[in-house]
Amino acid sequence: VQLVESGGGLVQAGGSLRLSCAASGRTSSVYATGWFRQAPGKEREFVAAISWSGGTTDYADSVKGRFAISRDSAANMVFLQMNSLKPEDTAVYYCAADVGRLSRVPIEYTYWGQGTQVTVSS
Repeated sequence: VQLVESGGGLVQAGGSLRLSCAASGRTSSVYATGWFRQAPGKEREFVAAISWSGGTTDYADSVKGRFAISRDSAANMVFLQMNSLKPEDTAVYYCAADVGRLSRVPIEYTYWGQGTQVTVSS
């Protein structure tokens, strides 16, 4: 499974961005897809996850109510709508996928994209 993220950029605090993740390859084997982020000098952290069917979602407390994860299974796409962005949301955002259950732990995801930079200015 190959994952390619897009949609990152520079935005002012309070603004919005929509990240996209295009999946290709053996996507029929994928169950869990997630978004993680990593800021300079910090560990990679969980942001949100969704089952490939779309029936189950999970969010980090820090983004709950501001971010929304969704997917278009027919197009093999996963999205992260980010609203009310804050400077502390600045990070490289990664799309991840796995055949197993939803998880907040990065090591439990097998497939990763290359990441897309999100910078929120104050």
